[in-house]
Amino acid sequence: MALDRRIVELYDEYTHKPLDRRVFMNRLVAIAGSATAAEAALAMLEPNYAQAQQVKPDDARISVSRLDQSVDGVALKGYLVTPKAQTKRGGILVIHENRGLNPHIEDITRRMALEGFTALGLDFLTPLGGTPADPDAARALFPKLSVEAVVAQGRAALKYLASRPDATAKTGAVGFCWGGGAVNDLAVSAPELAAGVVFYGRPPDLAKVAEIKARLLIQQASRDTRLVGLLPDYETALKAAGIRYEAIVYPDVDHAFMNDTSAERYDAATAKQAWARTVAFLKAETGTA
Repeated sequence: MALDRRIVELYDEYTHKPLDRRVFMNRLVAIAGSATAAEAALAMLEPNYAQAQQVKPDDARISVSRLDQSVDGVALKGYLVTPKAQTKRGGILVIHENRGLNPHIEDITRRMALEGFTALGLDFLTPLGGTPADPDAARALFPKLSVEAVVAQGRAALKYLASRPDATAKTGAVGFCWGGGAVNDLAVSAPELAAGVVFYGRPPDLAKVAEIKARLLIQQASRDTRLVGLLPDYETALKAAGIRYEAIVYPDVDHAFMNDTSAERYDAATAKQAWARTVAFLKAETGTA
């Protein structure tokens, strides 16, 4: 049975505003009717990493390592995954939600490598000490990250990916939620980016849209009214600047429909469709077979 929409919307407010945990729980109990019902609802919304893992870290088809190096003076730490096949391939920067580099994003990174890319899940919280284990603590750090710091890390990561001996020299980025917004910010600031995929992310500064060189695939959820409401002005700016893009609003799904760690918001059919579009788009734009 589907949750009360007020609970889903409250959880979205909690994860994006963000709300203090105590305030959130008090409001959740009031809607759910009891502490027991509130806990049951929360279990459907909060991530369950173990149940949602699609690709195991020791999958024989991929190689997994931790990246820890500096590029042009920018410290990069992240989760690097490559396919075992010895072919030239595009590099894909995987940009996390506002929980940081967690097991779900690492799983997404492994999935991307299985599609034939060099995939890097970068920890954008590295300048602030890295992603903490507590997701509330992670969310609290994101307001302290400047757009400039995010773009500097992103560009350094793209340079690393493009310079690898197994690279086609063409790079793409895919981001979710906060990471979707980061892809947009990177697109206006990194002419070397060939392709960007935005999953339920905010637009960039519209005054800078004309600076975009990448091709964009923008994927939003119809029930995510806040972000869908921002899309028309973004599209107007993209069209005026002649930017190559495609924008899709998937019907009857919530924000985070790709995140299979959340039983309530995940939509398997839409996620499969959006993933297939993402992979085909990134392969075409990065020269990956």
